[in-house]
Amino acid sequence: MSTTAPTITMYWRPGCGFCAGLQRDLDGLGVEYAAVNIWEDPDGAAFVRSVNGGNELVPTVTVGDEALSNPSPAAVLAAVHAQDPDSTLPQPPEPGRLAKGMNRLLGG
Repeated sequence: MSTTAPTITMYWRPGCGFCAGLQRDLDGLGVEYAAVNIWEDPDGAAFVRSVNGGNELVPTVTVGDEALSNPSPAAVLAAVHAQDPDSTLPQPPEPGRLAKGMNRLLGG
């Protein structure tokens, strides 16, 4: 099955530690993405507000047409693989024991 790799965009702002951490992790995984500074791009800021209930929550990442608010690197990889099963990016890690237990408790 051949698919096209989804476009990835990360919306961020200066001084955001969560943004810096996600950028570092995605770079380390070899994920290519466009970076949009919402303090310099009014359209980017408007998009972020449109998918976050009016809030400028960053990092916000789009994978194709899916928007992820403050995602983990694993969530970004999972979205990539859901849209492009043939992606050469690493597979997201399996959840650990604690996460599996919490999912069971929460009905997930």
